[in-house]
Amino acid sequence: MGRRWGFLIGFLVAVGLLGSGHGEQQPPETAAQRCFCQDEVPDGIKSASYKYSEEANNLIEECEQAERLGAVDESLSEETQKAVLQWTKHDDSSDNFCEVDDIQSPDAEYVDLLLNPERYTGYKGPDAWKIWNVIYEENCFKPQTIKRPLNPLASGQGKSEENTFYSWLEGLCVEKRAFYRLISGLHASINVHLSARYLLQDTWLEKKWGHNITEFQQRFDGILTEGEGPRRLKNLYFLYLIELRALSKVVPFFERPDFQLFTGNKDQDAENKMLLLEILHEIKSFPLHFDENSFFAGNKKEANKLKEDFRLHFRNISRIMDCVGCLKCRLWGKLQTQGLGTALKILFSEKLIANMPESGPSYEFHLTRQEIVSLFNAFGRISTSVKELENFRNLLQNIH
Repeated sequence: MGRRWGFLIGFLVAVGLLGSGHGEQQPPETAAQRCFCQDEVPDGIKSASYKYSEEANNLIEECEQAERLGAVDESLSEETQKAVLQWTKHDDSSDNFCEVDDIQSPDAEYVDLLLNPERYTGYKGPDAWKIWNVIYEENCFKPQTIKRPLNPLASGQGKSEENTFYSWLEGLCVEKRAFYRLISGLHASINVHLSARYLLQDTWLEKKWGHNITEFQQRFDGILTEGEGPRRLKNLYFLYLIELRALSKVVPFFERPDFQLFTGNKDQDAENKMLLLEILHEIKSFPLHFDENSFFAGNKKEANKLKEDFRLHFRNISRIMDCVGCLKCRLWGKLQTQGLGTALKILFSEKLIANMPESGPSYEFHLTRQEIVSLFNAFGRISTSVKELENFRNLLQNIH
């Protein structure tokens, strides 16, 4: 899919892998900082032994692993490259009245998602938490004085802070509460993926991926997270129902005769559309969708202002994702953020979808190729998370 690689990695400055061991105490180095060399020759090389310490060797190995696992495979087969050119010509010739997005950028690249599965990359610690902290602080309608529970970047938190946060949250309108729950659910879903596809063994012979129960418990166990973990999982289910609802609402857009999943192969296009509609009708038959009728049901002017706030917040979250130092994490983070944003766009456009013409261009409601790719891949990741919860539940049955 197309995406802008606005690599904001200037903050990953080059630092020494080894400290001097004297002088003013420096703050702990992050894994990302330790991955970049500096011009000055490290002390380990200067010393008579010409050997790194055991600690330094471990740090180097950790950095190399994180850089290797987080790299994006940008290779495309010759067949795929030809198809991409056809897709671009097709999209450029279609009626598109939406805001120009990342796919139009000269810096956009196509990436085969099958070659870049979402899984553990070694990107963790303060850098990863800073990204999520900024997302929560800047985009959840939250004042700075209200602290989010179990935020490792904030000190002195406890039950009083938790009570204050949730008391504040319950005082918000239903739309703003839902926004926080969606971001929390997305965060939880990504953590489930990383725990379920964890690098358990990394040798020159093989890489073994699987479920890391300890990692899952640290993020979701009720005792270890002081009750916060179960809330996160509830928010994940909430996100799942929201995206289910959006897919059920957008069925008329995909049913239109003019819509096709263009690949350049007419037979393949027809089959793809048939399979897509089969999935969508199965989703539509699900009886327990989220009921969005209570959303934006008040004063029309206030409702429109709130919708615009939602849109701007999601665009800001996407920009924050550009700061993620791990390329693969950034790829999947932005894709799932845009997928959720597309789901909300659909829910906010119910009347526009209902009034679409049966054929010809749809001037009022339209989804770009990138939005469609993001929508279904994001739902695929959420669905996988829900399935993995069942797997972890079975694995944890005999653990006390």
